[in-house]
Amino acid sequence: MKYGFIKVAAAVPAVRVADVSYNVQEIEKLISMADSQNVELLCFPELSLTGYTCQDLFKEKLLLDKAEEGLLRLLDFTRQLDIVCVVGLPVQAGGLLLNCAAVIQSGVLLGVVSKTYLPNYNEFYEKRWFASSQDLNDTDIYLAGTPVRLSAEPKLFQMGDVKFGVEICEDVWAPIPPSNHLTMAGADIIVNLSASDELIGKHNYLRSLIAQQSARTMSGYIYASSGFGESTQDVVYGGNAMIFENGRLLVEGERFSFQPQLQTAQIDVERLRTERHTNSTFINAQRDAHAAIIAAKTPINRDFVLTRAINPHPFIPADSEMTDTCEEILNIQTAALAKRLIHTHCQHAVVGISGGLDSTLALLVCVRTFDKLGLDRKGIVGVTMPGFGTSDRTHDNAASLMQSLNISQMEISIATAVTQHFQDIGHDANIHDATYENSQARERTQILMDLANKFNAIVVGTGDLSELALGWATYNGDHMSMYGVNGGVPKTLIQYLVRYIAQLSDFAVVSETLIDIVDTPISPELTPADEDGNIKQKTEDLVGPYELHDFFLYYMLRFGFRPAKIYLLAQRAFEGTYDDETIKKWLTTFCRRFFSQQFKRSCLPDGPKVGSISLSPRGDWRMPSDACSTLWLQECEEL
Repeated sequence: MKYGFIKVAAAVPAVRVADVSYNVQEIEKLISMADSQNVELLCFPELSLTGYTCQDLFKEKLLLDKAEEGLLRLLDFTRQLDIVCVVGLPVQAGGLLLNCAAVIQSGVLLGVVSKTYLPNYNEFYEKRWFASSQDLNDTDIYLAGTPVRLSAEPKLFQMGDVKFGVEICEDVWAPIPPSNHLTMAGADIIVNLSASDELIGKHNYLRSLIAQQSARTMSGYIYASSGFGESTQDVVYGGNAMIFENGRLLVEGERFSFQPQLQTAQIDVERLRTERHTNSTFINAQRDAHAAIIAAKTPINRDFVLTRAINPHPFIPADSEMTDTCEEILNIQTAALAKRLIHTHCQHAVVGISGGLDSTLALLVCVRTFDKLGLDRKGIVGVTMPGFGTSDRTHDNAASLMQSLNISQMEISIATAVTQHFQDIGHDANIHDATYENSQARERTQILMDLANKFNAIVVGTGDLSELALGWATYNGDHMSMYGVNGGVPKTLIQYLVRYIAQLSDFAVVSETLIDIVDTPISPELTPADEDGNIKQKTEDLVGPYELHDFFLYYMLRFGFRPAKIYLLAQRAFEGTYDDETIKKWLTTFCRRFFSQQFKRSCLPDGPKVGSISLSPRGDWRMPSDACSTLWLQECEEL
């Protein structure tokens, strides 16, 4: 395992019913293929050595003996390989016949797991041939020349730093699947050897079932089911091969394929463990869990190449979910602001409107909230405060937006007040430093706060999650408000929210303006425009691309990944967009600013959480303002 990833595979071999020799050959082909692709853990279907549909042939001693010989052949075949393989076969234990999974590696039979829940309905009559692990007393047997202890006790197999458990087909359909106990006892991954037939509508339910089990147990889940070649006397087996990670489908094979399949994926075990140790419910549930641990050989060091797809925009929903997600976010923001207005007995809100993305979204949330509460939109006081860097484009968009939305509109230039302030503090207005910029931001905040007093209103903040992470706000300037509706929304997502609202019929009157705002370069507009009146001070030129910073933010806060792993993921996600040096540069900037700017987040105004990440010092991110960034910056330097 490197960078927390383990490469796994679900295999669906060609099969002939009761032809063990042929089945072993086909299994060996897929083992070789998987090993050549650096797979570390490989799962085959249920009873894969014999075929699942042997029926009463399972009573035949010849078939059972040949299955054991087939296992012995596989042990010999894998003697020079360190890939861990899990295959299915019938196993005799005294007077019982068990439907089992054999775990093998490097010519060694590591252990055997017996199926717990046996179907006995419709076309399935497993109880006719097999006993359950629940019927099994601790029994010592020899299997393929290896002493094996068979018992109902849960077993975990450990390969290096990774633990996995095994369940078989019907087990996952049970009210309390064995994988519940296995994951509570520490299994990072579950492998399921299955033989599930195809019926109309069953596949969608099966996929949902496994996704839910993987999510509930916060585990990786490898599912391999019997395919073409099994008997079609009464039913058909489609050859399902699926791999999940915490409920998310990583890869899925082709059902009803006539060819063998090998589906591979990289499961991020580190990510799973982060989910678990931050989830108190999971921690409480595992208190009394236990299982026997069987050690496998640690896989040899192989060259690691990240092959799984990495979404460069983790905060952005898929196209199919865009409408529902945007509407849900806006509803959260609207409900949050409505509660604050009702609680404070306010029928007025003051918003600074710059013509940029953040203030636009804050204004749109105010409008939706006032409409839902039945309040007059004139109670929303939109204030434009042009300064030394305000461009005609943003000013005109701000004015057009307020007029079209029929809110109260004010324009207060800050130029005279800030010029006087420079004189008062002895600052040269030709020096465009932090004092020059922050004086403007604080003047604007003072205006908004005083207007809120005048109108018995609250100041609705506009700052977003990305700005909070970077500290890209003036302390006690735009950093402060009486309620921050955008504090849980990252910059990359705000663009989609505004574009979504532009498509709604209720906001058709401002659609053109909203689209232009989305297309406007992001800027605080605190330094003068160029000679043509265009924005000169572009935020992303100064602090870096927001799509990179949102990516860094997501993986650092959501999963606690170290810079080296975030860098690896970013290289894959932004391949062809940013080179390695660019990613390293802005990752270093992100780590430096994230630590140095915590003091601004330690005194944030209230605001709603809308996603899995929030920087609120009250309920989410708690960090001392004077924490050292040394470790993170050192690792960035070593990249």
